[in-house]
Amino acid sequence: MIKAVFFDLYHTLVRYEPPREKLQAAALQEFGIASNPSDLIRPIVAADEFFYGELARQPMNQRSEQDKKALWARYQQKFLEEAGIPVTEPLGRGLLVKMAQAKMKLVLFDDVAPTLTGLKTKGLRLGLISNIDKDITPMLTELGLLNWLEIIVTSVEAGFSKPQPEIFHEAVKRAHVTPAEAIFIGDQYQVDALGACKAGLQGVLLDRGGYYAEVNDCRRIRGLGQVESLL
Repeated sequence: MIKAVFFDLYHTLVRYEPPREKLQAAALQEFGIASNPSDLIRPIVAADEFFYGELARQPMNQRSEQDKKALWARYQQKFLEEAGIPVTEPLGRGLLVKMAQAKMKLVLFDDVAPTLTGLKTKGLRLGLISNIDKDITPMLTELGLLNWLEIIVTSVEAGFSKPQPEIFHEAVKRAHVTPAEAIFIGDQYQVDALGACKAGLQGVLLDRGGYYAEVNDCRRIRGLGQVESLL
């Protein structure tokens, strides 16, 4: 019986506004490269998978400034490769600058409020597990997420990062449930879904864009509205 549901934060509960694909397309246009924003979503997903895998190996707060810059440069390189755009040092460096200057805000996905409200009504304990190296309480307060989430576990306070099992075990411990009684939902296949499964939770991949159709070793959903069907 499921007693607790945990979520990833970025690209699971919250997204950027304007969307990153629009900002990347605008940045590319400044370098004379025309692109359709919708065609850039999958390359961004692939670059994210690479990026979060690297953070799982070594968190950002354990990296030197030089290493941080190098990681962001590799992120842009991965994005360009996946988009089929020839990679050059000036282009990669220019995109880094443009994206760093971009004005973005975090907003909830449309399916977050109704899903969390429905789960809360069922008496489930709700929480967040995030690989983030700072206090996110002000952010969660501004977004209104603390109205639903009662357990917040971040890598900076837990001392472990997804997909390490310890961070998942810390979350279920705080919820006073066993791993088998908990679901974890995230948008990253390796870091989120498989990490949760290996820790004994029911790992669920949130594949909003339908880019992981080949995945068959964990449960996969296209939107948070499907979460209640997993219980």
